[in-house]
Amino acid sequence: MGLISSTKETKNSGRGMGFLFVFFPDHNNDDSPSPSPSPATTLFRSRSSRLLLSIAQSTISICILLLLLTLFLFTLSTFEPSSGFPAVSPRRFLLTRDVAGGARGFINRRNRYALQGMGTLFLRGTKSMHDLIVAHIPSDTTEDDLRLFVRLLHRSGVTSRSDVVLLFNSQRFNKLIEEENISFSKLVNLYRNSNQTETDSVWGFNLTRFTKNQLTKKDTSEPIWGKKTHRANNNESDELTHGSVVGFDVAELDPENSLSGFMDHVPVALRRWACYPMLLGRLRRSFKHVMLVDAKISLILGDPLTRVRNRSPESVLFFSASKHSSNKINPAVIIGGAKGIRRLSSAMHTEIVRAMMQQQQQHKRKSSVSESGVLSQLVGNVHMRKGFEVVGPSEVIAEASSTRNSAALSLKSRDIVQRGNSNHFDITATIMKRICSSELDSSVYSYC
Repeated sequence: MGLISSTKETKNSGRGMGFLFVFFPDHNNDDSPSPSPSPATTLFRSRSSRLLLSIAQSTISICILLLLLTLFLFTLSTFEPSSGFPAVSPRRFLLTRDVAGGARGFINRRNRYALQGMGTLFLRGTKSMHDLIVAHIPSDTTEDDLRLFVRLLHRSGVTSRSDVVLLFNSQRFNKLIEEENISFSKLVNLYRNSNQTETDSVWGFNLTRFTKNQLTKKDTSEPIWGKKTHRANNNESDELTHGSVVGFDVAELDPENSLSGFMDHVPVALRRWACYPMLLGRLRRSFKHVMLVDAKISLILGDPLTRVRNRSPESVLFFSASKHSSNKINPAVIIGGAKGIRRLSSAMHTEIVRAMMQQQQQHKRKSSVSESGVLSQLVGNVHMRKGFEVVGPSEVIAEASSTRNSAALSLKSRDIVQRGNSNHFDITATIMKRICSSELDSSVYSYC
């Protein structure tokens, strides 16, 4: 506190002494108490704190919402879509053609993925199968060639124990495959509702191949292809046993076209070896036996897989290319255990790349790599075939061209034949004519 004094005269006493005290606050004194805040200031600070707290809570809520939305979208992306138009990835050339419907719901009417977001499911089987047929369709295959292959595949009865995978590089055959599946369903229903028991011993359709397995314990396992569905309690579907038919574009299984750097144009016959490792790797432990077959030149009349059902999973059976050259392997048909075929495909892919690199170093033509030559070299090298067991080659697949005058009689005991070039024999016309000779069959196939 400050103190100021002054003197003052009075009338009564003359000159006198007086004191005037003036008090003022000392701002330099730190020990003095600070004034208490006003109510207005307190209210302002309280409102500011509540506003900051509200903003912080909103920010945290938005972050949590974005996190949950991201997790939800990620979860949806892992599910396999069942309908609609899927987004096309540059690494997946997906087929989007709808599968046509068939008699009594035998054919799946909706377009669906075959496996893990890839491929097209043309026909869903009744249960899981132990055997798999993988047929590649060369680029120069005609519609008549493929139609006969698929038709005989169903009529042979092999699809009662096997699933079928078709590998191609064009969607132009989708409609044809659907039509043959529909014809197969119509044929099954027609024979089941008829009393006819006598059929052509070679080309006739035998319904018991698709129903005889029902006499044993019922297998309720689901096919691995497509999305799992709840099977309806339908006696009609339970009476039948048939495999699935699916298709894959080679660009789905080999999106980088791994052989394109070594060859100007990679044919399906070579590119298929780059597709097998991915396909069979995803099907690991799903099948016991596998057959690789050329759909253009091969015709299946029975069940060729019977040759390897009692062999080890690593065994691979090869056919000879000709009677005069037992060392030359026929690449059109290869049968074996699933493990052996998978290891063979990986080794074959590596050997094709090695052969192409050697040609580049020797400045040879890029398109001169022979599939049969590379396969024969692989099978003949003991060090290269450590992962699989070689069986044969001792058997030669018969050519259909050698049966020009008596096709049905000569092929009666065959389960697989090949189209030949001798005498320009048209096996397609002969077989089609024989099939159309049946009254029931002719009412199913439109060409009859």
